[in-house]
Amino acid sequence: MLYKLKDRVVSKISLLVVLNLLMFDALADQDISHDFQVHGFIAQGLIDVDGSDFVNDSGDISTELTEIGLNASYQLNSQLRITGQVVYLEGGNRYDNGTRVDYALIDWSAFQNENWQVNLYLGRFKNYHWLYSGTRDVPFTRPSIILPQSMYFDGFRDIAVGGDGGNFKVSHSSDDLGDFDFNLSSGTTNLSKEQTQLLLSELALGQFKQLSDVQTSFYWQPVYSSWRFGLSFLDSKFEYIAAQEGDNFLDADLRLQRSIINALYEGEKWEFAVEAFQERFIFDGFYFDGYHQDKLGLGYYAQSRYKIDNKFTLLARYEKFYADKNDKNGQELEESTGGLVPSYFGYQHDITFGLSYDIAQTFRLQFEFHHFQGTARLTPVVFPNLELNDNENWSLWAVQLMYWF
Repeated sequence: MLYKLKDRVVSKISLLVVLNLLMFDALADQDISHDFQVHGFIAQGLIDVDGSDFVNDSGDISTELTEIGLNASYQLNSQLRITGQVVYLEGGNRYDNGTRVDYALIDWSAFQNENWQVNLYLGRFKNYHWLYSGTRDVPFTRPSIILPQSMYFDGFRDIAVGGDGGNFKVSHSSDDLGDFDFNLSSGTTNLSKEQTQLLLSELALGQFKQLSDVQTSFYWQPVYSSWRFGLSFLDSKFEYIAAQEGDNFLDADLRLQRSIINALYEGEKWEFAVEAFQERFIFDGFYFDGYHQDKLGLGYYAQSRYKIDNKFTLLARYEKFYADKNDKNGQELEESTGGLVPSYFGYQHDITFGLSYDIAQTFRLQFEFHHFQGTARLTPVVFPNLELNDNENWSLWAVQLMYWF
């Protein structure tokens, strides 16, 4: 097993080196002006999970902790900018492995003066409504390798990063009241067969579609304050179209509504972050004709980071998630399935400790340990894997080396 792991690591490192050289070679052949900017990142790590299929079904140490990205922007004129990012990801059961375009958009600066800024983003836009939704796609801008799964569920990674449509943003700066940001977006994300089965089940042979996704957010940073406070709301609709032959499930309609509050403090040494949300999940069909589910979920996390010096940063996080806030211990879930689904599929809590070390200006080594109780945020969610996830308590450690330019 160790020899196989060593071979996989060596092969992946070789691939990363080649890609890195190709990136720099491509950039060297171009006459890049100040209007054109190119950046990228490469992150590779090891992850080991004990007691769940969070990454793989075998439970072995995995190298599926790969993130490679290249982004570029070009300033067409004083009002128009085009920008985009393509990434290659390997995360095992966390999300669909492979290449995707995270965003590709036109940024129109419609109005600007000393106090106001109005922008319209068209195309595949980014989600800036949550604390880390706008930075989760770049490894060195995240506070941890694995984000809080209650809020930033990896199974919904590609849906949550952004969508195809438009985003409207208004920023206002007041000398008396502080800085204000308002965002309104509407769009959809195309889901592949692999993403469908990751979320629903490998038994799902049909097509999973996102019909709409409307989000809005409001942020306020008081004058001379290191705190920033936010509110955001989400309303997303989906449908499942069963395959005409051989499907194990029926047509279904799904709706997810979420209300979020958050706060972020960024000081010289300390950083504090907290996000709490309530989400409504409505589910009709899928299992059998007439099936209906309408429940309110609840989640939150509190996180602290301390910068020891210019190189070392410590992290600690406490997180809670309940799939149904009226059934926090999951007993009703277990009883409603005749004992088939254990109660611990109704919640998932996490305690995280982490450390990051900046080896150089563009190199970072990050390590973290998670202890989980419950399995409500494992994939697939709709039809969970009961055989592999037969432990209420499970844990993981991960280490990742990051480079960016």
